[in-house]
Amino acid sequence: MIDHIPTTTFKTRVRDASVAGENPFRWQDVDSDKIFAGKTIVLFALPGAFTPTCSSMHLPGYEANYEALREVGVDEVYCLSVNDAFSMFQWGKQLGVQKVQLLPDGNADFTRQIGMLVRKDNLGFGDRSWRYSMLVKDGHIERWFVEPGRQDNCPDDPFTCSDAETMLEYLRGNAIAPVTSTAA
Repeated sequence: MIDHIPTTTFKTRVRDASVAGENPFRWQDVDSDKIFAGKTIVLFALPGAFTPTCSSMHLPGYEANYEALREVGVDEVYCLSVNDAFSMFQWGKQLGVQKVQLLPDGNADFTRQIGMLVRKDNLGFGDRSWRYSMLVKDGHIERWFVEPGRQDNCPDDPFTCSDAETMLEYLRGNAIAPVTSTAA
């Protein structure tokens, strides 16, 4: 597993008052250095916006624990998915997300570079991120929590160690041995 965040450009969207219509946004490129340099970041990744576990537990768990994560020294929390910026925005809006930052990896560039890209053709998803979380300090990946069983077309969707509670326990000093399987 890699130990540093790769240089990547994320294609995000920002509200722009000069854009007319119901979708007043414009594209904005954000480099990984802008997100991770000089900061302590919790990044968690999941297979997809609007999907069951991602929508009912993974993202809501981090949103609910956002302040507790900040209290133990985290500067920001990001949720990454191989989805476009507009889907991520609408998903966050539907869930009422106000604290966790949604980070679109529409082309899967970041996910591919860190070795977490898997095929989910069995679900009709195509290429997606495997579920994991990581603690990143100034671009250095200090700790990974990777769900077990990572493989293409995995028949299930494990959610055992990439949750907010596991990250909080680690940050509070009750370190849990991270799952770091790289088997594909």
